[in-house]
Amino acid sequence: MTRSRSEAGAAAPAVAAVLEPRRRVRAPQTRRTALMDAAERLFLEKGVAATSVDDITTAAQVAKGTFYVYFGSRDAMLSALQERFITAFCERMRQAMDRHRAGNWEARLRTWFETALDGLLGQVMLHDMLFHDVRPGDREVMKDNPVVVQLAGLLRQGAEAGAWQVSDPHSLAIMMFHAMHGLADEAVVRGTADRRGRMVGLLTDTFAGAMRRP
Repeated sequence: MTRSRSEAGAAAPAVAAVLEPRRRVRAPQTRRTALMDAAERLFLEKGVAATSVDDITTAAQVAKGTFYVYFGSRDAMLSALQERFITAFCERMRQAMDRHRAGNWEARLRTWFETALDGLLGQVMLHDMLFHDVRPGDREVMKDNPVVVQLAGLLRQGAEAGAWQVSDPHSLAIMMFHAMHGLADEAVVRGTADRRGRMVGLLTDTFAGAMRRP
């Protein structure tokens, strides 16, 4: 049986639709992650000021309008990257501390310092780009800092368990945070980042000794 010319013409688009592969549509969270990954890479390579929204969307392979669905500006993207870094940082420390049996508070404190130094020194370029290069000396970074809050929680729990004596866990956590950062900065400048064990021991012994009950 021979088909008419009009029937053959109608069949062609249908066949093409079957043969043509469907375009993949990314899930919203996947698009957001792709944008953040692209921005982080470009910020490190070119600097935040030299990276445009067009650069980010091109690298992420999404339409420019998609960027503004998730981020209102380049600064909003930077804030999101900072939040992602801190969230991952705190989660790594929580998991590391949870590996110690309940009640071993000094081991938990040592692990906190060890994991924090590993996180800083292992990602020093990313950390500095996110928290120092763009807004150096910004005191707002310390406001409700989740890293300090996490450490203060550890100090408070240890004090409640009778492991040590702490009158102001939050203030002490700030001092510990800056002491750890100071040693990390010194290690980067002097090229001694491989001596983390010494730094961890110094931090733990100093602060654990200061908190011991008389």
